[in-house]
Amino acid sequence: MSEPSTAPIGLTAHALARALGAELVGCGDLLVTGVEALDRAGPAHVTFVRSAKFAQRWPASHATVVIAPRTLTLPAFDHQQRAALLVDDPDRSVCTLLELFRPKVAPPTPGVHASSIIEPGATIDPTAHVGPLCVVSAGAHVGAGAVLVSHVFLGVGASIGEKTTLHPHVSVLERCLIGARCTLHAGAVIGADGFGYIAAPGGAGLQKVPQIGHVEIGDDVEIGASTTIDRGKFGATVVGRGTKIDNQVQIAHNCRVGRSVVICGCVGIAGSVTIEDGVMIGGGAGVGDGVTIGRGARVAALAGVMHDVPEGETFSGSPAVRHRDWARTQIALRRIIEGLDRTAKHP
Repeated sequence: MSEPSTAPIGLTAHALARALGAELVGCGDLLVTGVEALDRAGPAHVTFVRSAKFAQRWPASHATVVIAPRTLTLPAFDHQQRAALLVDDPDRSVCTLLELFRPKVAPPTPGVHASSIIEPGATIDPTAHVGPLCVVSAGAHVGAGAVLVSHVFLGVGASIGEKTTLHPHVSVLERCLIGARCTLHAGAVIGADGFGYIAAPGGAGLQKVPQIGHVEIGDDVEIGASTTIDRGKFGATVVGRGTKIDNQVQIAHNCRVGRSVVICGCVGIAGSVTIEDGVMIGGGAGVGDGVTIGRGARVAALAGVMHDVPEGETFSGSPAVRHRDWARTQIALRRIIEGLDRTAKHP
C-alpha cells in the first residue's frame, strides 16, 4: 500500500526565486504554502499572471507573491508586504512551482494484494505493485516497477511495460501491449472491439466483422480517463511514443497515431486514420475514416475532418478547411447577414 500524502512545506519568496531562477522584487521573507488562481488566492499563496490585463488585477488579489514575465510591467506595490518573481517563461515556472508543492506520496510497496487474481502463466516482476481486486490473466506480463492501482483487468497475453501506472478500472484486453513509463487514467479501455458490421445475408440485420488485431502503445504515453482505443480488425492500432491523450477520446480500429501527438477531450477518430508526429487536435473534433493528418498539423476544436490535412496546416470548421479560408467564410457570412438586416430595416 502507498503511504498517505504529506502536506507540502512552506517556502519563502526568496527560496522560490532560487528554485525558479527568478528575479525577486519585494520582500523575500514572505512564506508561501500553496499555489492558487489570481481571484481565489489567499495571503499565503503564490499566483501568476501572463498579460497586462491580469497584472492590473493583482493589487486586488489577496496573493502576496506573483509570478510574471520579465517583460511585463506590474502595477506599483508595497515591497515590504508583497513580492514579484520575474521569469522568462511563466508557464514553465508554474510547472516547476506545482512540482514543488505537489503532495509527496511514498511509492507503492512491491507485491500482489491478497484480493487480486493472478492466473497461471501470468508473470509479475517482483518490483511491481498489484493493488486490490485486480485480475491478471494467463500469459499477461507486468513489468518492473509497474503499478496496477486497483480493479485493473489485464487480458490474456497483455503486457505492461516498466514503471507504467494503471489507475482504477483500467482494462487492457487480450494481446494488447503498453510501453514503459505510461500512465492510463481511471476507466481507460485498451483493446475493445472495433466497430465493424456488414449487412447480414438476405438483409436480415447486421453481421459483426471479427476484430482479431491488438493495440500497441509506445513508451511515455498518457491516456485520459474513460478513453477507448479499439483493437485492429487485423494487425495493430498504434499510438506512438510520448503522445498525450485527454479524457473521453475514441480512437477506432487500425488507426496509427504518431509520436508526441496531443489529442484533447471528446475527440472521435474513425477507423484507419493516420495521425503523423507532432499533430494537435482540439477538443470535440471528429476525424473521418481513412484520413491522414500530416506532421505538425493543427485541427481546431469541434472541427469535422473529412479529407486529408497537409503537413503543418491548421484546419477549422465542419467540414474542416484551412483556417484562413474558414475565417474568410465566417467574415463573408457575417457581412451577408448584416446586409440582409439592413435591407429588412430599410426595404
